[in-house]
Amino acid sequence: MSVSQPRRNVSKAQLLRERLAKPGPLLVAGAHHGLSGVLVERAGFDAIWASGFEISASFATPDANILTMGENVAVAEAIDRVTGIPVIADCDNGFGNAINVIRCIEAYERAGIAAICMEDNIFPKRCSFYAGVKRELESAEEFAGKIKAAKDAQRDDDFVVIARTEALIAGWGMDEALKRGKAYADAGADLVLIHSKSKSPDEVLGFAKAWKELAPKTPLVCVPTIYKGISAEQLHDSGFKVVIYANHALRSSIKAMRDTLGAIAKEHKAAAADPWIVSLEEVYDLVGVDTMKHQEESFLPAGGERVNAVVLAAGSGKAVGPVGAEIPKAMLDLKGKSILERQVGALNTLAVKDIAVVRGFQAAKINLPNVRYYENTEYETTGEAVSLLKASAEIVGHSKTGEGRSLVLYGDILFDTVIVQKLLSADADIAILVDRTLEQARAEIEARPRLDLVQLANAPANTGARAISASGDLPDVKRVGQQIAVAEAHAEFVGIVMVTDKGARALVETYQRALEAGKKFGEAADPKTASLPDMLQAVIDDGKVPVKAVETFKGWMEVDTFEDYQRAWAAVAG
Repeated sequence: MSVSQPRRNVSKAQLLRERLAKPGPLLVAGAHHGLSGVLVERAGFDAIWASGFEISASFATPDANILTMGENVAVAEAIDRVTGIPVIADCDNGFGNAINVIRCIEAYERAGIAAICMEDNIFPKRCSFYAGVKRELESAEEFAGKIKAAKDAQRDDDFVVIARTEALIAGWGMDEALKRGKAYADAGADLVLIHSKSKSPDEVLGFAKAWKELAPKTPLVCVPTIYKGISAEQLHDSGFKVVIYANHALRSSIKAMRDTLGAIAKEHKAAAADPWIVSLEEVYDLVGVDTMKHQEESFLPAGGERVNAVVLAAGSGKAVGPVGAEIPKAMLDLKGKSILERQVGALNTLAVKDIAVVRGFQAAKINLPNVRYYENTEYETTGEAVSLLKASAEIVGHSKTGEGRSLVLYGDILFDTVIVQKLLSADADIAILVDRTLEQARAEIEARPRLDLVQLANAPANTGARAISASGDLPDVKRVGQQIAVAEAHAEFVGIVMVTDKGARALVETYQRALEAGKKFGEAADPKTASLPDMLQAVIDDGKVPVKAVETFKGWMEVDTFEDYQRAWAAVAG
């Protein structure tokens, strides 16, 4: 899912044949599961070696024909399924005699594998590099028969069979290695692999030199695990077409895991692993989480619309008094849970689980799990608009179908889920939640400073109901900000906005233009200090995307002063 797939109606075997026909060496690297296969592809290799050594080691088992053919096929198929380049499977000695080889070819072809490699070790084999173990080779005649059986069994004409001789490993000498290689080529092998455990490449280079006269039409393969100083280009110039780096991914992963686990065991904290690990987001990328999300958007039935949320929580709690002096306002405690924890819980209840938070003051103290974070390091000199711009990727283009919605909300408000549900039901590209209680309590409102007030263009009658449905024609927002006279206002902005992709683009692009121009933006003299209402007003003034109002009567609380904090403490459940 996380990588490109091969051309339609073209087998991986054909892709391998095409690459073999091109100039230069064909580079192959070992893998032992789907994730390592994806890493091989992303590194730029031409093909993946489903390594018997790596696969056995991943089971904590010696490379000695202990795993069954079925276990090996399953791993190779898993690698092939998530990658777009050919997979060459290490099939040891074909898992038996010529009859076993026939079934082996059938199984690997059925799994989509492009090529297999068989060696002339007897069954059960022993890894070429194991010291002090008994090593015997099959007769050249018997192994040639296995090659013939393999070529006869294949159904795709492009399927590739590589014959590997262990004559040099077994100490049987160059003449025997060349005789066996020639016999395997004559039996129909598409390529011949000559293996060596010498620290010098001289053995394989000598084999390649003689091979040019012996069987020049059959390409050679090598595995420079031990003679590691020579480059693929040098090997190619000497006569090798395919170079396999067979087990380096596994060996590096062992070192990384040992260092990581050792550090955690020593320090007893997860942070000790940081020097050796990638971010979770990188893992998500490798395994195709974005692809899954796009598939959900494209194919889930109606009602499966994706909704995410961005919480603007860069401010401090200093305005609340000593209780909030050293923590972000969003982390103020209310009977055992912070404001942000309560927000996340309420959003989760609404099935909004994709949540990002923009941090600023004392950022490290906002550390809730299962939340993505963005940083506004200029929180002291900038406004909410800059914070939202930091997380603009969360709301712009988050739905390829254009049907997803995003919530943007302040990090210092508490709300009933019912009013946000009404906002999410609004038929609008931008809708804001507004509280009509203002019209019944103007005297109380006038006493409170710095209110974000709202003037509606076509205000419906104030019925005094607790909440007004979001269905039907929604009123347009004419003005929003702190410079509206209370007598001219119809409502107070609650601090929660819903946008579609179109609405999000209007918000962000209007603000970006203001930043580039450096002009007054909404009520802000400097665009960098602009608030969320300033962004909304700029879109209203632009006139291209209307801003609609979803009305409520109470159902929310803002924690902006110590008195607000006292009221919130009394109101929330423990």
